[in-house]
Amino acid sequence: MMFCTRSAEVTEQLFIKYRPTYVLHLAAVVGGIFANATYPVDFFTKNITMNNNVLRSSHLHGVKKTISCLSTCIFPADARFPVSENSLHAGPPYASHQAYAYAKRMVDVANRAYFEQYGNLFTSVIPTNIYGPHDNFHLQNSHVIPGLIHKFYLAKQQGTAVTVAGTGIALRQFIYSRDLAKLLLWALEHYDDVDPIILCGDPQDEVPIRTVVHQVARAMNFTNPIHFDASLPDGQYKKTASNAKLRSLLPNFTFTSLEHGISHTVAWFVQNYSTSRH
Repeated sequence: MMFCTRSAEVTEQLFIKYRPTYVLHLAAVVGGIFANATYPVDFFTKNITMNNNVLRSSHLHGVKKTISCLSTCIFPADARFPVSENSLHAGPPYASHQAYAYAKRMVDVANRAYFEQYGNLFTSVIPTNIYGPHDNFHLQNSHVIPGLIHKFYLAKQQGTAVTVAGTGIALRQFIYSRDLAKLLLWALEHYDDVDPIILCGDPQDEVPIRTVVHQVARAMNFTNPIHFDASLPDGQYKKTASNAKLRSLLPNFTFTSLEHGISHTVAWFVQNYSTSRH
């Protein structure tokens, strides 16, 4: 059954029906650089509304812990890298996604407010770029890896070249969705701090988009030409995040390699193309 948390009434019905003890708040309006630039009002208002509704109902129904999911794009544009949890509000975010970023930052503000006024244990996690099976693979409003996978799939079917937006030099950290799922369950059981925590691999695992493009091509067995269109924006050059806090609490966690994660995601997408979100 689907519930739209943009409605306060529907959100209340959801909590009344299931009476949750713990909540993972993952609902969000998300997208890549072009979607953020095209629909900033939607990204701001819809995310603010969902966040408010979920936290309000969590409070009213006595939820023991609510964990919301933020994003590394909310950090200041001029932050020193790698960014850490304590630099979250140290300056304005990158201009191309500031509407989404400010909406997500307000979750941290609300978490602290609920704790100060009511003692609620509401916290948040900050993953880097997520990818994996069951993602949104839409060509216009998906994130980078699922969008590339769909683009290469179609080009292979049609026997055409692939053109990638930007130069490919921008750097990104990625986290495989199954790794993130394990970390979310760990946070539900063991992380009891209102302060947010970054969930990501090690900073040295950050890679340029160009590398991601070629890994997707290899996983797809794509042999046609690949072009990079430098007339289109790269977005923020880097968002390097520190996982020092996570490593201090969970030092032995093993992250899935990007090559393995992309290979598995490509295989899933090809096998499930007709029913995937694209």
